[in-house]
Amino acid sequence: MNIVVIGGGTGSTVVLEGLKKYRELHLSVIVGMMDDGGSNAAVRDEFGLLPLSDVRKSILALSDDNDSNYFRKLLTYRFSDGENIKGHTLGNLLMIAMADILGSEIEAIDTLSQMFGVRGCVIPVTLDDVRLVAEYDDGSTMVGEHYIDEPEKDINITKFYLDKKAKAYPQAIQAIKEADYIILGPGDLYTTLLPNLLVEGIGKATKQSKGKIVYISNLMTKIGQTRHKSVKDIVNIIEGYIGRPLDYILLNNGRIPKEAFQRYIADGENLIKEDMEDTDSHTIIRKDLVANDDIKREKGDTLKRSFVRHDAHKVGKALSRIFTKSPLGRFFRNIFGQYVD
Repeated sequence: MNIVVIGGGTGSTVVLEGLKKYRELHLSVIVGMMDDGGSNAAVRDEFGLLPLSDVRKSILALSDDNDSNYFRKLLTYRFSDGENIKGHTLGNLLMIAMADILGSEIEAIDTLSQMFGVRGCVIPVTLDDVRLVAEYDDGSTMVGEHYIDEPEKDINITKFYLDKKAKAYPQAIQAIKEADYIILGPGDLYTTLLPNLLVEGIGKATKQSKGKIVYISNLMTKIGQTRHKSVKDIVNIIEGYIGRPLDYILLNNGRIPKEAFQRYIADGENLIKEDMEDTDSHTIIRKDLVANDDIKREKGDTLKRSFVRHDAHKVGKALSRIFTKSPLGRFFRNIFGQYVD
């Protein structure tokens, strides 16, 4: 069974980690390439490469868990000192070196995937160097994923696009065409999920795909993106970009850790209002999906991160139940179920 995850951010890695133990699934992740914040800014400006952080995260998420834990820690290690390397991860520097040695980022991704025993495919959504552009209801415009991701005030996006055309990487289109299920989210609406759908060919392929689309809702609102929006509002926005209804909507009904929840409240955020009902086109599934452990900031990381996240095991289990409801899913489960890790 072919499963395609579109996004590439931290939320996508949770999905990948939760699903990779199900051996009957062939996993592909289509990774956004518009990030220009933190260490990715230096990667783009100093080395002329596309952002690598989400690619690295996806490779690690799909890697064989039998690999040395110390080796994984090395690749996720973030330098907290040093004028030129502060904020960089060792994994990103390794990818820069590999791209230079092999002559292309695609070959670097393929080689590192082989080195880590990746179960599936890590696919960049595009190889074109483009920036995100957002126009707001106050008349302002922001260019760049980093600025859109962290606005200084509470404003709403009215128009969202790329600064120039970007053509989809062919393997991304092929993966969507062959998908039995396409998973969107969790992840920031305007800086993780929708940027992929802006790339020429991705939205059309998703609309025309015979695969079922599963949307995993975020847990909390975010300033400049989903604050004051309900789940239904967000679903309507996503469906507008794709041009077809979402088939499944996966919602959390578990309790958010109190301390982390209070941090969001202090910042003006809250739970995304849940206002969905089952319709002919939507199947709503409510499960406890939240991670119980408080997320701590990595040493040397200066970017604003989520402190409430989904639990990989819970998400994987919920998605697996969706997949096995179909005749094809039951067939694969009966044959390969014994090989689940």
